[in-house]
Amino acid sequence: MNLIMFDLDGTLIDTQALIAETMAGAFGSLGLVPPGPAEVRAIIGLALPIAIGQLAGSDDVDLIEGLGGQYKSLYRTALESGLDREPLYPGARAALDRLRSRPDTLLGVATGKGLSGVVRILGNHGLAEHFVTVQTPDHNPSKPHPGMLLRAMAETGVDADDTVMVGDTVFDMELAAAARTRSVGVSWGYHDTGALLEAGAGALIHAYDQLDAAVDLVLGRSHA
Repeated sequence: MNLIMFDLDGTLIDTQALIAETMAGAFGSLGLVPPGPAEVRAIIGLALPIAIGQLAGSDDVDLIEGLGGQYKSLYRTALESGLDREPLYPGARAALDRLRSRPDTLLGVATGKGLSGVVRILGNHGLAEHFVTVQTPDHNPSKPHPGMLLRAMAETGVDADDTVMVGDTVFDMELAAAARTRSVGVSWGYHDTGALLEAGAGALIHAYDQLDAAVDLVLGRSHA
């Protein structure tokens, strides 16, 4: 059995603008200099407290909690606009459907987003039944610690050699390396493709119709 784990932000869903706007708003609401979009892109994928601490250049717990509270509040408000601020990337649903249809393949999620947000997103897109394991910072250390993949493999009984992490950030590739699994980087997300390859991506794709072949490549297998 194979286990294909997916990151969310920047891999399955396009939330770059929403996250950048919300993070800037959170900092501005507390009278702090807002981080720019490039700074925010660099930390997407980390657990929220760690991401905020890096952006603020501080380990002050009260400051980080305050910014985190503002961020969550502003994010919720943005979602109430009625606009789809968390859309799937083109081809994502079809790719998930194809992989899910394989009798030897299980799908999972490993993300820096909180569990409540993951449940909301998967439910909104009708994807909850696609994934047999969902790993978040609610019950794991932040990426790139291997905990998310180790727990997913323990839950599913799949070995590291048969597990693939699909993601858009260096943190995803480092997570896979730390857990000794395979990895596939996607070029449409938040980190530079050169950085993904340097971090150990086993393959790199530029569209979701390339995913099936990339998964087979890193697993050393073929499908008819």
